[in-house]
Amino acid sequence: MTIKVLAEASPQEVRFAELQRRMAGVSQKMLSVTLQGLARDGLVSRRVEASVPPRVYYGLTPLGTTLEEPLARLREWAEEHMAEVDRANQRSQERTADD
Repeated sequence: MTIKVLAEASPQEVRFAELQRRMAGVSQKMLSVTLQGLARDGLVSRRVEASVPPRVYYGLTPLGTTLEEPLARLREWAEEHMAEVDRANQRSQERTADD
């Protein structure tokens, strides 16, 4: 979840609602808790705009942007090896079913 949030966030601030749209299937609560942890760790900034309702914006901090390159490499690795991972999962499920 944390990696997905970091991948969807950017140095440009984005509203909470936009992040939630980008992460279909993730609950508001889970996204909020994850963003709070990332903000506490100094990886994400949080800015509240006084309006009704309040607008909350998130963006990667300079520290958070240092993760962009390693995350891109991780994404490349995953894309390159996804078929192998899927085959390993299939073999595991077949062994479990045989037991």
